[in-house]
Amino acid sequence: MTFLSHLPALLVVVPMAVAPLIAVLPSRSRLGYALATLTAGLTFVIAVLLANQVASQGAMAYEMGSWPVPFGIGLMVTPFSAVMALVIAGGSFVALLWGAKSLDSEMGREHHALFLSCWLLASSGLLGIVVTADAFNAFVFMEISSLASYVLVATGPKRQSLTAAFKYLVTGSLGATFYLIGVGYLYMMTGTLNFDDLAARLPDVSETTPVLIASGFIILGLALKAAVFPMHAWLPNAYQFAPTPVTVFLAACSTKVAIYLLIKFDFAVLQPNLADHAALFSAVLMPLAILAFLVGSTLAIFSNDLKRMLAYSSVAQMGYILLASSLVSAAGLTAAIVHVFNHALMKSALFMAVGCLVLRYGSSRLEDLAGAGKKMPLTMLAFVLAGLSLIGVPLTAGFISKWILIQAMLELGAQGIFFIVLILISSLLAVVYIWRVVELAYFKAPKGNDGPNQDTETAASTSKVKEAPAGMLVVLYLLVLANFWFGVDPSLPLGLASLEVNALLGARP
Repeated sequence: MTFLSHLPALLVVVPMAVAPLIAVLPSRSRLGYALATLTAGLTFVIAVLLANQVASQGAMAYEMGSWPVPFGIGLMVTPFSAVMALVIAGGSFVALLWGAKSLDSEMGREHHALFLSCWLLASSGLLGIVVTADAFNAFVFMEISSLASYVLVATGPKRQSLTAAFKYLVTGSLGATFYLIGVGYLYMMTGTLNFDDLAARLPDVSETTPVLIASGFIILGLALKAAVFPMHAWLPNAYQFAPTPVTVFLAACSTKVAIYLLIKFDFAVLQPNLADHAALFSAVLMPLAILAFLVGSTLAIFSNDLKRMLAYSSVAQMGYILLASSLVSAAGLTAAIVHVFNHALMKSALFMAVGCLVLRYGSSRLEDLAGAGKKMPLTMLAFVLAGLSLIGVPLTAGFISKWILIQAMLELGAQGIFFIVLILISSLLAVVYIWRVVELAYFKAPKGNDGPNQDTETAASTSKVKEAPAGMLVVLYLLVLANFWFGVDPSLPLGLASLEVNALLGARP
């Protein structure tokens, strides 16, 4: 076997093997952070090599210990897996590359070693979910990533971080339990846990009650993990109160991994074998998706905290992905996969810009950031440019996503026109909440400098605000440029999405 053939295993093993090594390093030493960043970078290189291999040669299968599936543990890297690996590994790498000063500011160095160990475990678990070929191992990796993520959220600088982590834990545990119950029912009826083997054996028992119950539990469990409206209550607090580098990482990939598993399970296992399941999938999830991007965008407008505003924006963006998936068409599924990739780019850049503001202002409350456009012009310019991608302005990655989604909607005829109008309304709502930040940053005087009764201490502290460190700005602008690069040349995500759609839907429209 060549080195390239071991890439699926190395993608998961590398960060998992380094995590315990970092845990025993001195917490205040920079060695742990350097090693974690280097490991994340190596994992990203492996993800890039995998994506290139899959794009040129198709899906890659790997048998752990050379035991043949379904008797042994198998890994399978499909085109969608490759997209997700790029998102997870890339999100982890850029967040660490960018976030050293932010972490020092928000949580100090007392527990850096254990924190970074959990970071790599979360990354490894998420990567394991997207490459495993086994439904139960997906649960195992889900628990690894979830437990580590709860710790990451709980390390935030405010006491609310603990309650946010607890709410995340309760909701995540419910989601994982529902998913495991569904997998248990399927194993009871088929005697296998391998995805391909499940799809082959399911037709013999497809009309039985346990299988129908299993499909419901799996969809509900993964919807909870993905923060699908109205099961999103854990997400705004988790994003707001976690350390900002953690928010950058989780916003890029956490909920999207659950959506990935939902699409994989439903399109590859359930829909081909359960009568009318595709119609039921669409009927249940399409209204929730529409509510997600309308209500999520509205709640973002009325949020007074910048991180919370972007969290509600993520709820809305997940609605676009879910709506595209619920079309159960080639164009719709292509739009969903492309938007998974593009949303990771835009939301990571936005949260990085917010992190730069928090580093200098010590707050993410909108009222505290008045005049930031003059104090931190480069940071605010990056926020505005990434915001254009979120809105879907032409030449940005966000525009590509919405354009492909609108094309998918046009296939529905009159019903599609109605959905397009709703998408446009949601985009206008996005303009409103992005403009709120722009207006505050560029057209309002800094807090404490806007009246005769100004707070002298606040005014003095605001006057000392300076631009973010150069290293943070370099990483931030690389992500901003990526939003425009993939808005001009979307061939990478679009090509992988097309390969995945051909494999999943075959001759289906």
